[in-house]
Amino acid sequence: MTRIASRVSQLNGEGALAVYSRAKELERLGRSVIHLELGEPDFHPAAPIVDALRGAVVAGRDRYCATRGLPALREAIAAYLKRTRRLGVAAEQVLVAPGCKMALSLAMMALIEPGDDVLYPDPGFPIYPSFTRGLGATAVPFGLEEKNHFQPDLEEIAAKITPRTRVLIFNSPSNPTGTVFSSSALQKIAELAQKHDLWIVSDEIYARILFGGAYQSIGALPGMAERTVIIDGFSKSFAMTGWRLGYAVAPVPVIDAMDLLVLNTFTCAAEFTQIAAIEALRDSAGAVDAMVEEYRKRRELFVTGLNRIPGFRCQPPQGAFYAWVNIEQTGLSAEEVQSILLEQGGVAGIAGAAFGPGGKNYLRFSLVSARNLLEDALERIERVSMHWRAAVTR
Repeated sequence: MTRIASRVSQLNGEGALAVYSRAKELERLGRSVIHLELGEPDFHPAAPIVDALRGAVVAGRDRYCATRGLPALREAIAAYLKRTRRLGVAAEQVLVAPGCKMALSLAMMALIEPGDDVLYPDPGFPIYPSFTRGLGATAVPFGLEEKNHFQPDLEEIAAKITPRTRVLIFNSPSNPTGTVFSSSALQKIAELAQKHDLWIVSDEIYARILFGGAYQSIGALPGMAERTVIIDGFSKSFAMTGWRLGYAVAPVPVIDAMDLLVLNTFTCAAEFTQIAAIEALRDSAGAVDAMVEEYRKRRELFVTGLNRIPGFRCQPPQGAFYAWVNIEQTGLSAEEVQSILLEQGGVAGIAGAAFGPGGKNYLRFSLVSARNLLEDALERIERVSMHWRAAVTR
């Protein structure tokens, strides 16, 4: 019998993909489904980005290239982060990878030893605890609770730090809650990191998708540049999901370690997509701001509508493009509501337990469909709410 390495059994998948598979199956049967389960923008890259890619391929820019990424792209990323996040980053601190998940995985492999403790948010991106376990470490959750407006409880985090704790991972704006960590939360996390000599992995993939204020990166706080790894990429802000391009920003010794992992795995990211990414960072068409403004309008429409549904309660997200909905008052489990919405209403959302135990009474919807489709989705949800309406007490 073929033996599979035990580390694989420690990994888990993503609930969104299971819902998506069922939704596509219903569509093959002739059913109408509005897809709000995947975090994939319905936008496409701006025309200058596509033109840059086309020109790069025509020019034969399809060869092996630098393992850390094209020097021109790494320099462009450093300049972009200074412009948009006030981060003083050198090009030598940047490593390019085929997707943010790969950048995140490389960083975690470079920093985490078997037996380490890794703190991560619950609810949160399911890959954080999954890959932690795959590396032989212990994933230790800290809660993001509605009563705290989904801000981290710093007393809880402090109480969970042990001599084995090595890394703290978080995502701001958050998937799935849409929370932007407050300045005070970032400052206190930074203090804990310095006190206990922790690495911070700051997942900033949604940093450009904000609905108020300027983004604050923990890496810009005093004393944090030398202990922070920033993960970002092009999928969300530039609608380049299928292009698979992400990057990490870290102290040079960490980048050196990650580069060695690149040499032993994928060799390099595609040259032509990196050339197009330089154009994306210029954003000459103003596509990012236009996209964020559209997400703002969708947020206002959809969150307002969700809060009119009996048994639903939704705080407006501060960033990213998700609506995180409390369904506890329906009297049903989130899995039951998810099933009713998809099977009877034709609306695909995700039961919150896919993002950790802290999500058990929630559903996540992605604001990735046009406003007319979101309006249609609200009408469908309202229609099937008869299944729980009688149980709701307001």
